[in-house]
Amino acid sequence: MKKKIIALVLILLIIGAAVFLHTRKKENLNELTLYGNIEIRQVDLSFQVSGQIAKMLKEEGDSVKKGELVATLDSKDYESSYEKAAADVEKNLALKNDAAEKFNRNAPLAEDDTISRQEYDSLKNTNDRAIADYNSAVAAKNYAKNQLDYTKIYAPDDGIVMVRVQEPGATVNKGQIVYSISKTKPVWIRAYVNETDLGNIKYGQSVNVYTDSTNPATGNKREYKGYVGYISPVAEFTPKTVQSTDLRTDLVYRIRVYIDDIDEYLRQGMPVTIKVDLASDADSNN
Repeated sequence: MKKKIIALVLILLIIGAAVFLHTRKKENLNELTLYGNIEIRQVDLSFQVSGQIAKMLKEEGDSVKKGELVATLDSKDYESSYEKAAADVEKNLALKNDAAEKFNRNAPLAEDDTISRQEYDSLKNTNDRAIADYNSAVAAKNYAKNQLDYTKIYAPDDGIVMVRVQEPGATVNKGQIVYSISKTKPVWIRAYVNETDLGNIKYGQSVNVYTDSTNPATGNKREYKGYVGYISPVAEFTPKTVQSTDLRTDLVYRIRVYIDDIDEYLRQGMPVTIKVDLASDADSNN
């Protein structure tokens, strides 16, 4: 009797396992599961001139808006250079006007030989030189203005300060990193598709994205809507960082999934799960 009961239990377990595997296989035909990581574009900010930092206006984790001032250099020397360049423009403008008046007044006198050809050429050369000196002074003024403007750093786009590298009082060179900022948009996921599933993926295909974090308001994993925005035409070996149930030596194709409903809970490098409803997508094409 005891053997019969054990045999019956084993049979039931086998039947249950078969049903489970059959159901799972059926579900997998209609839904493709991928794994990937959040990627956000990051920008390194630096001054375009060297100098001593006067102000660092943002801390790590602070949000920034496009065009917002985030850091300044001590600009006294650059202001002086600009003022000198502006004064040179005024001086050369006066010289240019004076040379032009003398040339215009005396040039007609050369026609009846009241003044010699040599005097005419001298007046013309002086006038031409004055024009060139004025244009050079204007260019120098514009350059000095640019240098003065470069003592300020403005956020190139909306984002979040990831790293604050420098502090006020530090002397930095041109191009030396001051802040690293992650842009708010775009946010995408780097994932990989097996060759056998590649035929079920297309551009613009809608997907659901899930993070490992639970939303306290719903008790479920945080869910986001997205779409396939890039499919690599070249196969590559599965990266070691990708979690996959298949062999890591399998050839895969890299895809990029863009997130539509971005929020502050998406982080650089965060692992996510992507669900592609193949049946729904097939129905929408019919």
